[in-house]
Amino acid sequence: MKIISKRVGAVALATTLFAGSLGAMESGAIAQDQAQPIVAETGQNAIEAPQDAAEPAIRFVASEVVQDLPAEPAEEISEVPSASSLRQLVRAIDTDGAMSREVMCLAQAVYFESRGEPLDGQLAVARVVINRADSNTFPDDYCSVVTQRAQFSFVRGGNIPQPNRGSAAWDRAKAIANIAHRDLWESPAADSLYFHATYVRPRWAGRMTMRAQIDSHIFYR
Repeated sequence: MKIISKRVGAVALATTLFAGSLGAMESGAIAQDQAQPIVAETGQNAIEAPQDAAEPAIRFVASEVVQDLPAEPAEEISEVPSASSLRQLVRAIDTDGAMSREVMCLAQAVYFESRGEPLDGQLAVARVVINRADSNTFPDDYCSVVTQRAQFSFVRGGNIPQPNRGSAAWDRAKAIANIAHRDLWESPAADSLYFHATYVRPRWAGRMTMRAQIDSHIFYR
């Protein structure tokens, strides 16, 4: 009877141990089922990955790859020369270097509209182009302002003619455009948006406020 009792006790103990193991396995499965889903992070997007109870939970983190875009070449700005007059400043400006397309259009406008005018008058013409580019009423860049339809008489079919590049007048126009673009000298035209020659009387002039008259040009806002 004692032997039978020991066997029964052994069987009962084994059964208890086996049941405990099963309970532990079931508890692990439940804990895994209740765990948070595995997420593969790729940049700013989160994609839920399938979960496999037989495999360990692995979190993949991919760092963002940031590649800088090549910067556009900046326009080279030389040191501002000191001058006591506009004429002196024009002489001090280096006109041999390359110009951006925008400053080129500005210089062409100065050349064709006012190369026979005094330097103040040329600067005022450049100021009008710049003021228009800064205004909400006109295009946003010098070239578009100059080539806008029915605005500047020297423009033909939307094209700006070529100046005499070997002339002193062209060198002065380039210097004036550079000075105006960099705002190196105050213009008597101030905030003017329009101008016309003194030998014409356009109807729109009566609706404008005159800002200055420089030689043969009158400037308005």
